[in-house]
Amino acid sequence: MRVLVVEDELRMAALLKRGLEEDGYAVDVASSGPDAVWQATEFGYDAVLLDLMLPGLDGVEVCRQLRGAGRWMPVLMLTARDAVEDRVRGLDAGADDYLAKPFSFAELSARVRALIRRGAVERPTELQVADLRLDPATRRAWRGASELELSTKEFALLELFMRNPGQVLTRTRILEHVWDFAYAGVSNVVDQYVLYLRRKIDRPFEVEQLETVRGAGYRLRVERTAAGWS
Repeated sequence: MRVLVVEDELRMAALLKRGLEEDGYAVDVASSGPDAVWQATEFGYDAVLLDLMLPGLDGVEVCRQLRGAGRWMPVLMLTARDAVEDRVRGLDAGADDYLAKPFSFAELSARVRALIRRGAVERPTELQVADLRLDPATRRAWRGASELELSTKEFALLELFMRNPGQVLTRTRILEHVWDFAYAGVSNVVDQYVLYLRRKIDRPFEVEQLETVRGAGYRLRVERTAAGWS
């Protein structure tokens, strides 16, 4: 098993390298954000230990770039900053786990073993279907280069469709996921919000991607098609 340690503090990097090697891992070290991106892109690693505060690029941006490049090895983010917002930023960027300094090496070793057992799982931080993009972390969505202004429910509805591209979603399934099983409002709320969503993601761009499947529900086409409106 090969592990990349990304740490700019030399003493900490040396301690981590020695401890992991004693656990039986082959260990490489990078001391800056750009070096980490290059090494983790060029070489295959079973896990990356990634410090948050790095020169060049911080750990969050390193993680974003790796995920954007399709590198899905498990990432354990290390930091002396234990604020909730730092943990959220790291996890939203694609990190798999988070460990605040100071930590015991025994705990770090156990977390690395758990991550390696889990293995690399593709988990894009952004969803994309054709030229529709959606970022669940920042709650932003785009059609091509144009950002979409969506309400909270419209965003949730689009996210549901984009997590299930090409699949027919029944009104019941949409209602249970975007509202909840106890919803007692108007019965045609799904149809209303699909119409609202079409007016924002399809019609201004003269495309027809969110379609009605008669008698079944709605489907987000994997490919956009030209609208047939006159």
